[in-house]
Amino acid sequence: MTKQTFIKGAMILLAAGVINRILGFVPRIALPRIIGAEGVGLYQLSYPFLSVMLTLIVGGIPLAIAKWVAEAESSGDTERAKHIFRTAMALVVTLSLLFTAALLLLAPWVTTHVLPDSRVYRTFLCMTPLLLIIGISSVYRGYFQGKQNMVPTAVSQVVETVIRIIASLSLAAVLLPYGVEWGAAGAMIGVVAGEIGGLSVLLWKFYRGRPRPAPAAGSGTTAAEREPALKRLLGLSAPVTASQMVGSLSGLLESIFITRSLAAAGIVTSVATAQYGALKGMIMPLVLLPTALTYSLAVSLVPSLSEAAARGDRATIHKRLHQSMRLALVTGAPFVIVMWLFAEPICRLLYNHAEIAPMLRLIALVGLFIYLQAPLQASLQALNKAGTALTNTFIGAAIKLTLIIQLASNPDFGIYGALIAISVNIILVTLLHAVSVLRYIGFRMKGTDFLKVGAAMTIMGAATQWLMNRQLLPAEWLNLAGACAAGAAIYLVLMVAMGIIDRHDAARVPFIGRWFRP
Repeated sequence: MTKQTFIKGAMILLAAGVINRILGFVPRIALPRIIGAEGVGLYQLSYPFLSVMLTLIVGGIPLAIAKWVAEAESSGDTERAKHIFRTAMALVVTLSLLFTAALLLLAPWVTTHVLPDSRVYRTFLCMTPLLLIIGISSVYRGYFQGKQNMVPTAVSQVVETVIRIIASLSLAAVLLPYGVEWGAAGAMIGVVAGEIGGLSVLLWKFYRGRPRPAPAAGSGTTAAEREPALKRLLGLSAPVTASQMVGSLSGLLESIFITRSLAAAGIVTSVATAQYGALKGMIMPLVLLPTALTYSLAVSLVPSLSEAAARGDRATIHKRLHQSMRLALVTGAPFVIVMWLFAEPICRLLYNHAEIAPMLRLIALVGLFIYLQAPLQASLQALNKAGTALTNTFIGAAIKLTLIIQLASNPDFGIYGALIAISVNIILVTLLHAVSVLRYIGFRMKGTDFLKVGAAMTIMGAATQWLMNRQLLPAEWLNLAGACAAGAAIYLVLMVAMGIIDRHDAARVPFIGRWFRP
């Protein structure tokens, strides 16, 4: 297997993430037009429960695999890496089968008494195979991540996205005549088909790249030898699982509290489901576009920081973290400006729902906090401070849910009360993570970086707005695309001129990096 550097691995995942986000907007745009905002709401209501189940099954196991495999690779102990992989796979498959059986038995009760709209039942049933499929995929991805080989993960993500788009849209359209709940279920079946495709790629990459074993060194592992591996695996993954569980339960309770609070504000169930669908299925995916990069950085950061921490290399830890934070800040800033300035034309052109533009404009204000959060959390987990990340996440979740109940149930706020609560949570958790990182390793971002990026954002916004107001091209989408492209070019020039991006940064980018090397 080919091991990549930190930046190259992140860029490989970034390339896949960008492709996935671009392709992923095909169903984001088309699905509301096929099954409507109400159908999207039913489709989205299943995901928080799926997230909770996957956290219980997988949780921090991929991260633990990546961390342990990276440590084993740094010491040349490949047999230990294989052993942890086999132990993790056995654990995940066992848990997946047990939870899938439980979900199938409890589906009628969950969709009637836990989830806020009983019409989600068919979508919920179609979702259950994902537990086993995603569980197995997560173990393979954690193994490749620990090997610092990001290609299999990147390729599997692209394949999964392509299959999911084709299957989800086709099945949603075919099943819609039987009712909006059937259309949502068809979209979920497409997700299952995509995950099967992604897992197939991982299996192919794993068995194709696996070296021919010499003697069967690990095949005769005894129960006494397996027990310490399982114990350590659980020990490494438990704090991360607990942290993720807070986030997953927060997401599930958020979906329940939002819809029920909207009902308390006098909004009927179907409208509340549609508003929730607009928020989670249309607005949040737009704001999360730049997280294609932050996810890539977080995935690459864990093994890189784990290796550096094992060597006691504090300088490398600071260097990698600064690279991650700077990239997240620089790439996220233009998206914030565009979404805030042009929320209405974006929502009208993409979704044909201009009325949801104020939601996008509000959440865009906290975009930078979203993009900086992932590298900070990944660094805490890589440095064995997952308990701190858990505490920070729990504090933010508790405040968010309290605010949702208070604000979303108020007719004067409605769905915007939920948005305010979500925004407060994002800001608070990011700041708590930043303070924790500062306390543990003394790392902080340079204030001048924020000032320079802020100045570039202001100039870019003014130039983009001026060009959009000129309406030089015949169609609105052409004017929007042209103004954003020109604004991005101006922003990039300013980043280079102010020294935020330099030749050394560009030289590390795969494929085009050779053009910038001396």
